[in-house]
Amino acid sequence: MSSTTAERPKSMRASLLVEPGVVRVEEVPVPELGADDVLIRVASVGVCGSDVHYFHEGRIGDFVVDAPLILGHEASGTIVAVGEGVSPDRVGERVAIEPQRACRTCPQCKHGRYNLCPYMEFYATPPIDGAFAEYAVIQADYAFPIPDSMSLDAAALCEPLSVGIWSNQKAGTGPGSRVLIAGAGPIGVIAAQVAAAFGASEILVSDPVAERREQVLRFGATGTIDPVAEDIAGLELDVDAFIDASGAAPAVRAGIMAVAPAGRVVLVGMGADEVSLPVSRIQNRELVLTGVFRYANTWPLAIELASSGRVDLDALVTGRFGLDAVEDALTAAGRPDTLKAVVAPGA
Repeated sequence: MSSTTAERPKSMRASLLVEPGVVRVEEVPVPELGADDVLIRVASVGVCGSDVHYFHEGRIGDFVVDAPLILGHEASGTIVAVGEGVSPDRVGERVAIEPQRACRTCPQCKHGRYNLCPYMEFYATPPIDGAFAEYAVIQADYAFPIPDSMSLDAAALCEPLSVGIWSNQKAGTGPGSRVLIAGAGPIGVIAAQVAAAFGASEILVSDPVAERREQVLRFGATGTIDPVAEDIAGLELDVDAFIDASGAAPAVRAGIMAVAPAGRVVLVGMGADEVSLPVSRIQNRELVLTGVFRYANTWPLAIELASSGRVDLDALVTGRFGLDAVEDALTAAGRPDTLKAVVAPGA
């Protein structure tokens, strides 16, 4: 499809994962625009744990990198061209990108659960390229305008914020809720901020790393627990909800044991494919256990929470890297003193 912008660039610089442990900046064609697409000059891309996993392992479960792949899915930027079915008035908009393309016609999509679409095309999930590049394409209604007061770094981090929103919605977090979160990495910290924004009165976060426990207290947590020094299962916390952002099997089990009758358990962190669960506890307390797979319909709320200051995304950025330093960004993302490494392709 043709673009309504005459001077659309033909090529761009992009960081490609060419094999596990190897990324390389190359000149590649700018993605083609469909009639309902927009072309975005990428400004900021957060580094996610999945990017780090692909970098080191070349795969996540059934998703295998078998050809050069552009990583990065937490993205923002400015619209520079639009497809023929999109108003040219959108050129120049600063936007947060929801990095997925659902089929819109399957039963899951029609029920509003488009995150579960079996035909989903998601940035940086093989074979779909991501945003560690100068330009990216997305369907127009997945490019959300942001207010002038909001930074493009914060706009990029609306993606992990959406995970925090979806997790708390699954947990039923609301005014007066008592929530336990396992893991004080980026998702755990964001989940704590969202829980506070949703009105939770007590937000406990467990993490074995002292530095991360101290850090999360600045982002909404009302208390922290060292799971190495304390037996969470024996603390009789009886929280309303447990959100696991660690993926660690012992943390999942301990968290389930800390939930009050009729409470909720939300599994967010990616760990082992199979873990042992205290089934009798789940049955006897009628706990509701669910997983989280991405999100749906969260960007408007994410932008509102971030732009209003109820969630501070800019403070999460602990390092910024240019396109030529993507490997450094991926390495930094694995350190305990890093909350969010951000790649700025135009830097």
